[in-house]
Amino acid sequence: MAKRSSRNAQAAPHEAKVTCLFEGGWTPLDKGMPDDGREQSYRRTVRPQSDNQRALVAAMAAHHLTLALGPAGTGKTYLAVTAAVEAIEAGKVGRIVLTRPAVEAGESLGFLPGDLNEKLAPYLRPLYDALNERIGGKRVRQMMAEGTIEIAPIAYMRGRTLNNSFVVIDEAQNCTYGQIKMLLTRLGWHSTMVLTGDPDQSDLLDGLSGLSDIAARLEQVPGIAVIRLTDRDIVRHPLVGEMLTVL
Repeated sequence: MAKRSSRNAQAAPHEAKVTCLFEGGWTPLDKGMPDDGREQSYRRTVRPQSDNQRALVAAMAAHHLTLALGPAGTGKTYLAVTAAVEAIEAGKVGRIVLTRPAVEAGESLGFLPGDLNEKLAPYLRPLYDALNERIGGKRVRQMMAEGTIEIAPIAYMRGRTLNNSFVVIDEAQNCTYGQIKMLLTRLGWHSTMVLTGDPDQSDLLDGLSGLSDIAARLEQVPGIAVIRLTDRDIVRHPLVGEMLTVL
């Protein structure tokens, strides 16, 4: 017993140097995820809180391609994920495809440990959060295991045709013109695509984001909806809207 205790004491300093990005080795398919309060409080119904949000909800229901542009906190991603969940529950589509660019927000994370899913987890976590709040973590894990929900980085979208799907492209301000063009041309039969982003918060170098240019061009195309939200549509803490007016 004394030797075992001595061995553990020697290993402790080395173990203290190893840290994880998420407590418990977070993974979206991990059934042992700690209860963060979302499982019992998921929302069955979601109502838009402003005229522009109502316009966005109506546009997603009426168009196969919708672009939602606006500042942080206006509900772009949440409403898009909600529309996707409602579409699959109503039998309008067979699967949900969520994608976003794997771009750091102004800093480099360097080497990330783990397999491919664990490396991508920090970038895709906001999409998991939106799904968990909408339908609950247990059901999200089940639908992902069945393939009904797919979450992937934009780099994996090239060459695909997304039929019978509800596709949400999130954080599109971090995509180049060529990347957005590639993504939009993935739209297949019996599918709906929603592209969301904030042109004022791109993490790319100046002039590389293609969101504003793409939106201006597609705004002239019949059958495509471009919804522009403002700071009046922010549904986060009231200070967020106040800050965005001066920052």
